[in-house]
Amino acid sequence: MRWKGRRGSSNVEDRRGQRGPVVAGGGAIGIVIVIIYLLMGGDPRQILEQQANNNDNGPMVSLEPGNPRNDELAQMVSVVLADTEEVWGELFAEMGSNYSDPKLILFRERVQSACGFQQSATGPFYCPADQQVYIDLSFYDEMERRLNAPGDFAQAYVIAHEVGHHVQNLMGLSRKIHSLQQQADKVEANELSVRLELHADFLAGVWAHHAQQNWKILEEGDIEEALNAASAIGDDRLQLKSRGYVVPESFTHGTSKQRMRWFMKGFQTGDIKQGNTFNIDYEEL
Repeated sequence: MRWKGRRGSSNVEDRRGQRGPVVAGGGAIGIVIVIIYLLMGGDPRQILEQQANNNDNGPMVSLEPGNPRNDELAQMVSVVLADTEEVWGELFAEMGSNYSDPKLILFRERVQSACGFQQSATGPFYCPADQQVYIDLSFYDEMERRLNAPGDFAQAYVIAHEVGHHVQNLMGLSRKIHSLQQQADKVEANELSVRLELHADFLAGVWAHHAQQNWKILEEGDIEEALNAASAIGDDRLQLKSRGYVVPESFTHGTSKQRMRWFMKGFQTGDIKQGNTFNIDYEEL
């Protein structure tokens, strides 16, 4: 992806040098932790204890500011965020509305947000209460080492997906879906979550479409990197890896095929109106 030498966002806050209170189990991200967070909404502390007892994957890259790799990642994240600001600013203006830029928080191991205290085990997340995206950069090392999803455009896809949740929040979709979930049973609530997550994948694709049109950011293999990342975090693939079998009614983010499909639909059309994940039969997603 062509990002070096381009404008970064002023809405990045670096908290990597700050520490919150220590929580049992520490903050190391592991594939099992990510699975628990993405799929089951369980207590990550149980998995963190397992991870502490089975940490045989070598040392992690230092997360502190000043580490060359992490500072380069931080710069890339800033450029991607700036691109999302311009793309969504233009698209909201076309819809007769104003886009409010989210802030992106870089943190190390643990962070306090308006959505509560979170550890790195949570993975990248968006908090609608403070309209901020949060990411521990070590997640990108986990993507490459444990999920086999390397590449700077795979990393950009993660940011664009979380910003997609911000777009949903501004459009009132998040509030509407969460209200419906409160009235639904567990299976129906999970299906609504899948619809919301696939829509965020679609919005990430819409961003990629317009970013390519505006700045020619894509290099050979970039779209494949994003699709590989989307596939790697499909509910079915993660469950097979962790359990050896899948439980479709527990899906909360969509299958690998669905996640790739909706990202590509957004990328190919660039039309926000085409993301009808809420209006079609669940089986057709």
